[in-house]
Amino acid sequence: QVQLIESGGGLVQAGGSLRLSCAASGGTFTNYRMGWFRQAPGKEREFVAYIIRNGGTTYYADSVKGRFTISRDNAKNTVYLQMNSLKPEDTAVFYCAARVRPGPVERDDDYNYWGQGTQVTVSS
Repeated sequence: QVQLIESGGGLVQAGGSLRLSCAASGGTFTNYRMGWFRQAPGKEREFVAYIIRNGGTTYYADSVKGRFTISRDNAKNTVYLQMNSLKPEDTAVFYCAARVRPGPVERDDDYNYWGQGTQVTVSS
């Protein structure tokens, strides 16, 4: 059973930056493809970013492309989400998730494990 714990959320002004971290335990980290999702108040959870097991390939939602960067440190069992040029519409609870099998990266149903989430609030 993999446990995922996010950290790094907070309150930031528009145009600012935050780096989220997601520490994994209880499993072999390199077995898992990792994703970040977010859920804004009153909205459905949406895909943000994805990284394959060796970190060599990444995918992003169009809304964050060029502003967010996903990375992973397999030696530390941690995945990161660097968020730059933040906008008020980025305000949401951000979740990291782990999946065993490849497939459509935006489908949250295909992820096996989820963290508890970390709040990101961007003020205008």
